Amino acid sequence: MAAILSVSGSPSATSRTTRLLRHLDDRLRDQGHDVVSLEARTLPAEALLGADFRHPAVVEATALFEQVDGVVIGTPVYKAAYSGLLKSLLDLLPQYALAGKTVLPLATGGSTAHVLAIDYALRPVLSSMGAAHIVQGWFTLDKDITAGDDGGLTVAPGAAEALAQVTDQFSVALGGRTTVLAPVG
Repeated sequence: MAAILSVSGSPSATSRTTRLLRHLDDRLRDQGHDVVSLEARTLPAEALLGADFRHPAVVEATALFEQVDGVVIGTPVYKAAYSGLLKSLLDLLPQYALAGKTVLPLATGGSTAHVLAIDYALRPVLSSMGAAHIVQGWFTLDKDITAGDDGGLTVAPGAAEALAQVTDQFSVALGGRTTVLAPVG
């Protein structure tokens, strides 16, 4: 199966976006893919803000992008755009870091007013980085994501079904099996 990099662009250590991505990572693993996660917030701030392309953590992150077949990009939406942290990471990658890759863009936010952020803010950047195929993404409302004290996650039924569908489409685009699993929630 495919090698996948799952990138969270959330600056928060308790992020619903990150928890949702890790939840979807498990679904992709169940479909036979190898999934590696990367949380942009764990990269050194001085390297990101100082555009230090040679910093070991940036070099390592760049290598992760080179080694995979597909990339899941998740971000919270702030003021109708993807996070500044994600932008900082994407800015440090080579111009065509996504060349030949299949990409699944995902976003979370507090209002449906931000639902088009994937198509108008994130998708053009991913395309400019050479993504071979950007599958249909999905925006999930914060209120549809409930994080349990035990680290578990519950996704509202409608959102869970939609997330399962876009995740499965991404898997199929990568050559994954088409066996339909239960919704992600």
